[in-house]
Amino acid sequence: MRVPLRLWPASIAGRTFLVLLLGLFAAQVVGLTIHAFDRVGLQRAAQGREAMARTWALWRAVVTAPPARRVEALEAADLPEGFSASIDPVPLVRPGTLPPGRAGERFAEALGRMGGPPRMRPREVLVGEGPGGAMAAAIRLPDGMWLNVVARAPPAQPWSSPTFLAALAVMTAAVAGLSFWAVRRLTAPIRDLAAAAERLGRDVGAPPLPERGPREVAQAAAAFNTMQDRIRRFVEDRTTMLAAIGHDLRTPITRMRLRAEFVEDEGLRAKMLADLAEMEAMVAATLAFARDDAASEKAVPLDLAALLRTVADEANDVAGRDVVALEAPAHRTVTARPVALKRALGNLIGNAVAYAGMCRVRLDPPTGGTIRITIEDDGPGIPEDELERVFQPFHRVERSRSRETGGAGLGLPIARTILRAHGGDLTLANRRGGGLTATVTLPA
Repeated sequence: MRVPLRLWPASIAGRTFLVLLLGLFAAQVVGLTIHAFDRVGLQRAAQGREAMARTWALWRAVVTAPPARRVEALEAADLPEGFSASIDPVPLVRPGTLPPGRAGERFAEALGRMGGPPRMRPREVLVGEGPGGAMAAAIRLPDGMWLNVVARAPPAQPWSSPTFLAALAVMTAAVAGLSFWAVRRLTAPIRDLAAAAERLGRDVGAPPLPERGPREVAQAAAAFNTMQDRIRRFVEDRTTMLAAIGHDLRTPITRMRLRAEFVEDEGLRAKMLADLAEMEAMVAATLAFARDDAASEKAVPLDLAALLRTVADEANDVAGRDVVALEAPAHRTVTARPVALKRALGNLIGNAVAYAGMCRVRLDPPTGGTIRITIEDDGPGIPEDELERVFQPFHRVERSRSRETGGAGLGLPIARTILRAHGGDLTLANRRGGGLTATVTLPA
C-alpha cells in the first residue's frame, strides 16, 4: 500500500502509528472476511440439512396419503421460500448433473437411506440439477409417479451480518487507541532527548536527563548526560582560564599606567595611556564575554516594552539628544533574564547610535509564538560577506567600524549569545536605502 506523500506524517510517532493502524486494519479485514465465508459454509450446511428434512417430511406425507389426495397433501405442506414440490410422471432431474463435492453425494445418500416399512421406502432416488439450475431431487413413488422437490438456495451474503461493520469499527478503534498510546510511550524518550538538547544549547548547566526506561533509552540518556558534563567542564575550564589571564593582566597594566605617568613627553604619555586604556577595555570585554552572566541569572516575567524604553532613554541621556526613536505598545510581557536581555539590547542600540548617529526601534506584536524587535539605522552598513562573520569574537569590519569607534569586537557576539540563551536569535541585514537592520526574535 502506497501512502500519498501529503498524507505521510513527518514524525516518527505519526509514521509508526499509521503503519500499525493500516497493518492491523488489514489483518482485521482479512480475519473477518474468513469468518464471514465460514459462516456461509455453515449456512449452506444448515440449508442442506433443512432440505433433507423437508424432503423426507414431504415424502412421508405423500406416500402415506391415498393417490387421489397426494396433490392436496403437497399443497397443505408448509414449504420455505425457494422450496417447491410437485408430483409428475417424469423426474425433473437431469441425469449426470450431481453437483460437485460431497454436498450432493451426501444429499443423495441421505435420501436413499430413508427408512421405515418397505412401503415407505423410495424405489428410486435421483439427485441433480433441476429447472433453472436449482438443486433437485426426484423420488419414485410406488405407483410409478415421481415426487420432484426443487430447492433454490438463497444467494450467499457473507457481509449481511449487522455485527460485521460494528465489530470492525470497535476493533479498529481499540487497536487505534492502544497503538496511539504505545507509540506515544515509545517515542517519548526521543522527545525528551530533543528537549534536553534544546536546553543544553541554551544552558550547559541544565538538569541532566533521568537515566531510566528501557535499556536502549537509559544508555542514550547516560551518553547524553556524559556529553553534557564534558561540555560543562570544558566551558568552565575555559572560563576559569580566561578569568585567570584577565586577572593576571590587570596587575602589569596598572603598573604600566603608573609608570606612564612619569613620562615627561606629553604626546608619548598620552599615546601610552590610550594604548593601556584600550588593553584594559579589551581585557574587561573578554572577561565579560567569558563569564556568561546570563547563565546564572534567573528568568522572570518582565515588561519588554518598558525595558526597551529604559534602554532608549539611557541612550538619549548619554547622547544629550533624542537619538533613539521607539515604537512599542504600552506593555508586552515576556519571560527573560532582565540584566542579560538589557545588556544585549543595549549593545545593539549602542552600536546603531555609534555608527549611524541615531536609530529606530520597533517592537512588533507576537506572531506564531515569536516576538520580533527590529533596530534600523542609516549608517554605512556591513558588506554582505561579513554579515555572519561579525558575530565571531574580536572580529571587526575595519573599513567602517575601526577600533576607535567599534571597541573590541565582542558586542554582537555577546548579544547573540544572550538572545540564543533565551531561545531567540539575532540576525543582520543591509537595508535597500542604506544602513543596517538588526532583527531580534524572542519566544512570546
